[in-house]
Amino acid sequence: MADDKPTLFSPYKMGKLNLSHRVVLAPMTRCRALNGIPNEALVEYYTQRTTAAGFLITEGTMISPTSAGFPHVPGIFNKQQIEGWKKVVDGVHKQGGLIFCQLWHVGRASHQVVYQPGGSAPISSTEKPISNKWKILMPDATYSSYPQPRPLATHEIPDVVQDYRLAVINAIQAGFDGVEIHGAHGYLLDQFMKDGINDRTDEYGGSLENRCKFLLQVVQAVAAAIGADRVGVRISPAINHLDAMDSDPRSLGLAVIERLNKLQLCYLHVTQPRYTAYGQTESGSHGSEEEVARLMKTWRRAYVGTFICSGGYTRELGVEAVAQGDADLVAYGRLFISNPDLVLRLKLNAPLNRYVRATFYTHHPVVGYTDYPSLHKTYERLSRL
Repeated sequence: MADDKPTLFSPYKMGKLNLSHRVVLAPMTRCRALNGIPNEALVEYYTQRTTAAGFLITEGTMISPTSAGFPHVPGIFNKQQIEGWKKVVDGVHKQGGLIFCQLWHVGRASHQVVYQPGGSAPISSTEKPISNKWKILMPDATYSSYPQPRPLATHEIPDVVQDYRLAVINAIQAGFDGVEIHGAHGYLLDQFMKDGINDRTDEYGGSLENRCKFLLQVVQAVAAAIGADRVGVRISPAINHLDAMDSDPRSLGLAVIERLNKLQLCYLHVTQPRYTAYGQTESGSHGSEEEVARLMKTWRRAYVGTFICSGGYTRELGVEAVAQGDADLVAYGRLFISNPDLVLRLKLNAPLNRYVRATFYTHHPVVGYTDYPSLHKTYERLSRL
C-alpha cells in the first residue's frame, strides 16, 4: 500500500486556498522599503521566492505612523504604500502565488527620536522599558537602548484597534489574499499578553482573560472587516525575545487558542524558541528541545484549523513536523533569504546557499537581498567552467 501520509511537498487546502506544497515564506524584516514605501526591490524579492500555489507572508508591515521600530520597513496606512504593495502582490499573483500581509505594531520596541512622530514616547501595556540586554537598530546602522514607553490609556485602545481595521482594508485594496496579525516576539500585542511585561490594573491586565482581550479585539475587528477565513494570527508564548516573558507560556498559548478557535480563522502561526529576530545569535536558551516539542504538540492538538510552525526549521525538521502531524505548514525564514528557490532545493535535497548575516538589515536594493543565486544560475555558471 502506498504511504498516504502528507509530506512537506504535498498539496494542502487552507480554507479556500489550495496550496501546492507546505513550505511557507516566513515574515522577515529586511529594511529595503525606503521611507516606508514598497519599491521595485521588494517586487523582485517576493517574486523570486514565489512558486505556483505557494504561500508567502510579507515582512512586518506598519499599521500606522506610530508602529515602526526598524528603519525602512514598509507600511500599509497611506495611498503610496498601498500602490507600492499592489505591484508586489501583482508580481506574486502573476506567478500563481498567494500572499498575506503581516500587520505589525512594535509597541515599546521603538525609539522616540527616529521612529515616533513628534518625538513621542512609544506606546505599550506598561511604562517599563526593554532592558539593556536588547538594542534597537537605528537608521545609521548603529544600535541604541530602548527608551521608556508610555502605557496606553484604556480609552486609547479602541483607536489602535481601528488602526488595525483600516490597515487590513488597505491590504485587501492592495490585492493581498489575506493578512496575518503579528501577536508575537515581544511586540505590541505580545506586550499585553505576557505577564512579565503587562503590569496593568485595568480591564487589560491581570488575568489571562484580560491579557488576551486586546489581541481578541484586534482579531475580531479585522475578521469583521474582511472575513475570518482571510485572517491568520502569529503568537509566540514560549519566546522571551525583547523581555517578552510569561510565567506560564503553556496556559497562555491555550488561552489564546481557545478564543481563536471560536472565530474559525485561516490559520494559527506559532514560533518556537529556536527563533531570534535580530540574528545576534543563532539560537537562545529557552528550555530543552523536548520541553519545547511538548508545548508545540499541546498547542497543535488544541487548535482547530491550519497550524503553521516556524523557528529555525531545517529540511529534516520540516519534513518530520509534517509527517508526524505536528504542523500542516512550515514557515522558513533565514534559509529563504539566501535561497530564493528554497522550495525546489528542499524538494531535491540540493545544497543551500549560506546566508550573510551582515546584510540582513542593510538598505541596499540588491546586495544580500536579491543577489543570491538560484540553482538554475548556479548550474549555468558551473557549466561554463
